[in-house]
Amino acid sequence: MSASEAELEQRLADILRAAPGLMRVMATARDLALPDWMIFSGAIYQKAVNHLTGRDPDYGLKDYDLGYFDAGDLSYEAEDQVIRRAAAAYPPPLDALVEVRNQARVHLWFEERFGEPYAPLNSSAEALTRFTSTMFAVGARLDGDGTLRIFAPFGLSDLFALRLVPNPLRQTLGFARTAAAAQARWPELTIQV
Repeated sequence: MSASEAELEQRLADILRAAPGLMRVMATARDLALPDWMIFSGAIYQKAVNHLTGRDPDYGLKDYDLGYFDAGDLSYEAEDQVIRRAAAAYPPPLDALVEVRNQARVHLWFEERFGEPYAPLNSSAEALTRFTSTMFAVGARLDGDGTLRIFAPFGLSDLFALRLVPNPLRQTLGFARTAAAAQARWPELTIQV
């Protein structure tokens, strides 16, 4: 990892630590001890975008995506038990904002919902390689010792440059729509195709 990427990771970690709602979500997720868990997508990248554009840390936040990976039971019932357990662990309004999904079973419903094939994943971190944009492909996990681990398979330069770039590993029909929606919320973003 280059020094600049390490610096970007530290900058992102500092931004995330300054968001009390997110840190509470992360601490509770850590206590749930779900296998291979992480918070990702808007709950992470939006904090950086808001910081860089001078907005409130929670501006644009729809939910906190909490992914975990458990290939031992791919049933909806097993995932639903985890969803209910997580909802019980979070106080209002977080209980309604934390969206829990077993990344090991995404391939079972993704194509029907989004109209695109989705091969099975091997980990939560691998899910990041399937996100629509490199800027969105970032996750974080709070370890037991308080370390905040950042996962960014495409690096963080696009995020800190406020640049929406299509995922080079997964071409999707949804990029233009997703990028336009993000740019409507954050006009400072540039779209690069």
